[in-house]
Amino acid sequence: MRYKLTFVAGLALGYVIGTRAGRERYEQLKKSARQIAQNPAVRNTVESAAQSGREVAGKAFASVSEKVGDKMPDSVADRVRSLREKSRDGAEDDWGTSNT
Repeated sequence: MRYKLTFVAGLALGYVIGTRAGRERYEQLKKSARQIAQNPAVRNTVESAAQSGREVAGKAFASVSEKVGDKMPDSVADRVRSLREKSRDGAEDDWGTSNT
């Protein structure tokens, strides 16, 4: 699904950049993109993907920190810790999506 969306977005961007259709067609594409982005199904999919990414990152951090031990930089450990706290609090992340 992600690859299809990436392909469609790239195709639309290439069309906008390469077209000579003018401003009117650009505005139509912009409106369509905004409608897609505001679609609840798309928003839920994006939030679900973001949550999955957070979970995978947490597992990766745990796995790496077990193997690396005290050699993990404090800045990395602090950042992961703060992300975990945000996800537990139900706060929004850096991109404005909720951690649902």
